[in-house]
Amino acid sequence: MLSKSNSAVTGNILVADDQVANRELLDELLTTQGFKVISAVDGNEALHQLSKVPVDLVLLDVMMPHLNGFEVCEKIKANPETYLIPVILVTSLSDKQDRIEGIRVGADDFLSRPIDRTELLARVRSLLKLKQRTDELERAEAVLFALARSIEGKDPYTGGHCERLAEYSASLGQHLGLPEDQITALRRAGVVHDIGKIAIPDAIILKPSSLTPDEWKLMREHPVIGERICAPLKSFRLVLPIIRHHHEKFDGSGYPDGLRGEATPITARVMQIVDVYDALTTIRPYKPAFSITDALQTMKQEVARGWWDPQIFDHFEQFVRSGTANFLSRGATASSS
Repeated sequence: MLSKSNSAVTGNILVADDQVANRELLDELLTTQGFKVISAVDGNEALHQLSKVPVDLVLLDVMMPHLNGFEVCEKIKANPETYLIPVILVTSLSDKQDRIEGIRVGADDFLSRPIDRTELLARVRSLLKLKQRTDELERAEAVLFALARSIEGKDPYTGGHCERLAEYSASLGQHLGLPEDQITALRRAGVVHDIGKIAIPDAIILKPSSLTPDEWKLMREHPVIGERICAPLKSFRLVLPIIRHHHEKFDGSGYPDGLRGEATPITARVMQIVDVYDALTTIRPYKPAFSITDALQTMKQEVARGWWDPQIFDHFEQFVRSGTANFLSRGATASSS
């Protein structure tokens, strides 16, 4: 007799095995428990099915022609569209090295042949519950991203700003050799860094002239509001400091906390640099788009005033002038020479 919590777990399961008998056995064990099974005869077909239909979990035979289970798993985990799908490797191999290889390519679990029905269903249900939580998290992130883009969409002068900052900051982070989790945080923060502006009246955000002291005081609250909006998402742990501190300045004259020097997290200091660069090289109501040369010269002057981290700016300037970051010239109207 199945418990309610078990029977509530459903999903589409892709079974890839070149042996008909093995596929039929897994199909029978899973469909009788309410799961929908999609079959693939080898690794190539498994990848093809993944590109066609939504899949919640993959059961991969290790020994398959064309692409073996290790190779398919590695491709699944390397693809941003599929890397969150749990993968169970099914094998009769007992060698420790094979388990190590499975871990290396990102497998989430292992099953040994002959397959035990109770073990199979327990592992499948456990991973599907995890997938459900992951999907909920993705939906929450998608809502935040949509909200951030709706704020950007109000201003005709900032179209594409979020995507550019996500790309610029992640690229600069990679150039600086930051850890992968910080680069992911920069990519997310590029989209949501100004989400707190949802609480700021449009009349202030879109005002073409200088803000009054009261309006400026209200505008300066948006990083704290943005941090508060995103705080419930545990996956945004490294994003929150970027949201809160991307308007700090190296000399302590920024906001909201007046942090000085390296007290501002390095990810926020990276975001500051690319945010300023994008603002300078795109048209705004109060200015034309600067050329790359003029933008970098202006930023040099601001570094001399103590506004931005001089070491990060030096790396950024080298990155721009090296020719490996040609995408950074999209906003500029003139040659960088």
